[in-house]
Amino acid sequence: MKIFEAARPSGGRQGAVHDVIAGVTLASMNVPQLLGYARIAGMPLVSGLYTALLAPIAFAALGSSRHLVVAADSGTAAILAAALSHLADPGSPQYSSLAATTALLTAGMLLLARIFKLGFLADFLSRTVLVGFLTGVGVQVAIAMLGDMLGIAINARNTIEQAWELARGLPHLGGPTLILSSLVVAAILLGRWIAPRVPVALAVVIVSIAASRAWDLSALGMAMIGPIPGGLPSLGPLLPTWSTVWQLVPVAGSCFVVIIAQSAATSRAIATRYQERIDEDADILGLSAANAVAAMSGAFVVNGSPTQTAMADRAGGRSQLTQIVFAGCVLVVLLALTGPLQYLPRSVLAAIVFTIAIGMVDIATLRAMRPESPGEFRLALITAAAVAFIGVEQGIVLAIVLSLLRHVRQSYRPHTEVLQRDPTRGWVTVPATPGHQTEPGLVLYRFGANLFYANANHFADEAHALVDGAPDPVRWLVIEADAIGDVDYTAARVVLTLIGDLRRQNVRIAFSRVSESLRADMDRHGVTAAIGVENLFSRRHAALAVVHGANSPTSD
Repeated sequence: MKIFEAARPSGGRQGAVHDVIAGVTLASMNVPQLLGYARIAGMPLVSGLYTALLAPIAFAALGSSRHLVVAADSGTAAILAAALSHLADPGSPQYSSLAATTALLTAGMLLLARIFKLGFLADFLSRTVLVGFLTGVGVQVAIAMLGDMLGIAINARNTIEQAWELARGLPHLGGPTLILSSLVVAAILLGRWIAPRVPVALAVVIVSIAASRAWDLSALGMAMIGPIPGGLPSLGPLLPTWSTVWQLVPVAGSCFVVIIAQSAATSRAIATRYQERIDEDADILGLSAANAVAAMSGAFVVNGSPTQTAMADRAGGRSQLTQIVFAGCVLVVLLALTGPLQYLPRSVLAAIVFTIAIGMVDIATLRAMRPESPGEFRLALITAAAVAFIGVEQGIVLAIVLSLLRHVRQSYRPHTEVLQRDPTRGWVTVPATPGHQTEPGLVLYRFGANLFYANANHFADEAHALVDGAPDPVRWLVIEADAIGDVDYTAARVVLTLIGDLRRQNVRIAFSRVSESLRADMDRHGVTAAIGVENLFSRRHAALAVVHGANSPTSD
């Protein structure tokens, strides 16, 4: 069976021992976070544990990645909270039913993506967008947690309104609650810095529960999370009406997009680290099965989590046996250890979630992105602001639209250059602006994108400007076509007009570095016939030899 293949470690018995230890370590670090993810999603806290019970095993059985940890995740949890809170009260049975149905719809979308081999869709959500998305979610969740951390009641669901309620409630904040929250945040952040492999969050939970029972912290005005039902989940969610299901389709679509992009990015990154191959379509099938069993077991949408995958990797996990042991540990918690959790102060859980949220703000990547690619840096900030202050779903849509527009803009206004020969450096490029030429009588012009209907006129206008603005009369315009892979119908008509215009100016036109695919397009659209097959060249030096009327010593 596939589950045993996925779980079989490459290092034999010793590798299996390491994977078992990694699974126990992952559980010790992750159980408090699973409760936090349920808190983010607006679900009963026990449902966070349910996400790590059957879903990891389903992915291990069908997925290809040996490392990807599948369970609750902050990004998809935030999507649920933002959308479902308008349809039902968070934590209510109706809300849980909506969350389970969303997971089932997401599973169906992932199954369709597997059937039609749509794993490539992950490529359309860039790392820039993901960084911005997670940053926005982090800001949104951090602000939402501040109420419980400060002992201020917050009823608003919009981030801006929550911030306003916080500001108004500051004179009434709870001193003991603030002190405890601050200590928890400081302990977890210090632990990440000094001993990242130590389960500090779990230690904080244990100490907080012990202190709460010993000193009756509720008497000091601290709210507790209350009883958490133990035992196994009941299978089979209560499905809502069809009209409600249709309202959930956009929510599931948003989860689908994030799961496809985030899981693929995570599994690719770690597979590259260990020089392993992955089957993205198989991983999509595994994620579909994981969401289906999560829906049927009272949980919510699950995802391939970057943070939990990194935890398992740091703990030494090298196969899906780690996830299976993780699920086994969660089962033990559900059967025997949920009782003491009722004494956990809500401020402690909120502080744990707060540290998760601020960890989602990838300052290092944003800082590196700013000088290297200011446009992508701005896109990440816009995405973050949209997600945090407008809405998660709207932020995702805006991010995708802006990414596509940025890509189209790069094709619409590609890099263009005039090539010149330097005696010491060889071929160099200068901007394709009037006044620049390769040599007297010759302009060697490079266009850095495929020719299509949107950029064809720009290509023609720039070619005319180079010819008309050259300091010496131009006899030859040679198009360096190494970046042009194809020409569509509209662009071909523009090129034909350009050929005619330049011919009337006694300027001959040629194409160098013409690929086979470009040549096929030029043949089909009549460009070859108009320009003459003798003026199409696969290499630059061949074109220059014709231009100079003799063999040229220059080379590509």
